[in-house]
Amino acid sequence: MLDPDHAATIAQLFALGDGARFTGAVVRGEQGQVAQLATDHGLWAVKTSFPSNPPELDGEDAAFQTAALATGVPSPAVVTAAAGEVFADVGGELVRVYGWVEVLDADPTLDPGAVGELLARLHQVPFTGRRPPDGWYSDPVGAAGWDALIAKASSAAAPFAAGLAGLRDELVALEAELVPATELRTCHRDLWADNLRATEAGGLCVIDWDNCGLADPSQELACLLFEFARGDPARAHTLHGAYVGAGGPGRVRSRGDFTMAIAQLGHITEISCRAWLDPKLDAGERDHQAARVREVVDDPLTRDVIDSLLDALAARTRPA
Repeated sequence: MLDPDHAATIAQLFALGDGARFTGAVVRGEQGQVAQLATDHGLWAVKTSFPSNPPELDGEDAAFQTAALATGVPSPAVVTAAAGEVFADVGGELVRVYGWVEVLDADPTLDPGAVGELLARLHQVPFTGRRPPDGWYSDPVGAAGWDALIAKASSAAAPFAAGLAGLRDELVALEAELVPATELRTCHRDLWADNLRATEAGGLCVIDWDNCGLADPSQELACLLFEFARGDPARAHTLHGAYVGAGGPGRVRSRGDFTMAIAQLGHITEISCRAWLDPKLDAGERDHQAARVREVVDDPLTRDVIDSLLDALAARTRPA
């Protein structure tokens, strides 16, 4: 864990200026946290990862983020250490530094046109990555996996157990729609509302590029349709139309295009269930994991939701 004495070390390693101090502002994510560092040169985001989620050390996320920023995708700037390294070891912690951007709270009702245009720009970044497709975005939890989780959650009287049990058949049916990616390019792969934010200065900003890698842009587009259309056909029209109009290469035409959303939400739910069931977890963290499960259970992605989005997109292209 970083302590106040590390502020000056980080500022020196990354050439951030003098008078370094942590302001006390800390933003927690699922894989790590970001602390705000102030120097006479401005504000900086100092990121560390939790021990359970060590970062990829290949530097590809930083390279992709930098390439995207250079082509107009709004994102915090990556700051490298003196010799060009993305990471520095500070007190036994691997530290990364970014320019600080004041983002607003996660909001799935962002302007869908702006969201679609931003994603189109991101999917056209001239970048050839090497991180391969990952089963997190394509593999099922499976009927046996869901049954085991539901049984354990019910036995432990988890607050989400009944809701998860009621969704079981739909979760299994959704996983029957999973298909392999066909067109691959480096994508962000975690563009939920938590990571695509409005800023205090206006406009949007993409954060947390750690999970980037090869994926199907059509499947990433479908994730954003679910997250930011919120079941509203007009929003779906606008988002998809803005994406296509800005040159985005993906198209959403079938249930299989929602593979990334189905698989990712399934694995998020699975991991949070398992975490909640861990008897060593403290009460605050258990509440956090229960809330993550309830997000999926209370406003679920279902075949009906997918079909309504597909109908909305088909109506856009259907002759009058």
